[in-house]
Amino acid sequence: MKKILIIGKRGFIGNNLSKYLKKFYNVKHIGFKDLKKFRSKINDFNFIINTSINKNYIINKYNEKFDNDLKISKLIDNKKTIYSFISTRKVYPNKANLTENTKLLPKSNYSKNKIITEQKLLRNLKNNLIILRVSNIIGDKSLTKKIHRTFIDIFFENIKKGIVQDNGDVFKDFLSIDKFCQIFKNIIKNNLVGIYNVSIGQRVYLNDLIKWLNKFNKKKLKEIKIISKNDSFYLNNKKLMSKIKITNSLEDLKRYCYQLSKNKFT
Repeated sequence: MKKILIIGKRGFIGNNLSKYLKKFYNVKHIGFKDLKKFRSKINDFNFIINTSINKNYIINKYNEKFDNDLKISKLIDNKKTIYSFISTRKVYPNKANLTENTKLLPKSNYSKNKIITEQKLLRNLKNNLIILRVSNIIGDKSLTKKIHRTFIDIFFENIKKGIVQDNGDVFKDFLSIDKFCQIFKNIIKNNLVGIYNVSIGQRVYLNDLIKWLNKFNKKKLKEIKIISKNDSFYLNNKKLMSKIKITNSLEDLKRYCYQLSKNKFT
């Protein structure tokens, strides 16, 4: 059985991955602060997934002392361990059908830092690295630490205020946390390396998504029309999906949102 190390104990992605992957693999889940006392065992693992992040890495310009992934990668000195770097779709411009070869256009310190880390890891780990440029992930984040606000956080904040946004024809790309975990299981199964987009691979209109998430919400909401920004996008996921061969559809996402709505509002 493959041995998997997940680093980052307080976050949404790390906790969900740990719970799911334990059904299939031998998983050890530690916090980033535990890494020093665990470093002698790090080369025993087939796959290392870091989900921890330093807040300064998100906010400020690149500085190696805030780069958790680079620090972890420097502890790997064998050719059997694959390191998984969770990058972001924000390295791309806002447009439809973004492939892994699309010219990068990072605008925030966070996305610029992710590209710098990608480059450093590619130099250090070469063929023992998988880079995942991940789209928006939806799930119940109420019991995990929030480093920065995402669409799902903003949605539930608005619901508490009794409002819902009309986003016009803006579309983005979303995955449920359940689907993300399933994709990760198959990435590990197939020992994938390289650069891949992780996404649903099609337009998800924000107004449709909000309707699905409100399916079981009986509270009367005030609709607020917002000024549409030119920030629609979706990632082309064909490269990854051709390798792992699982279903990943808009209907899957819709069903997940209905279940999340049911759990939250009933």
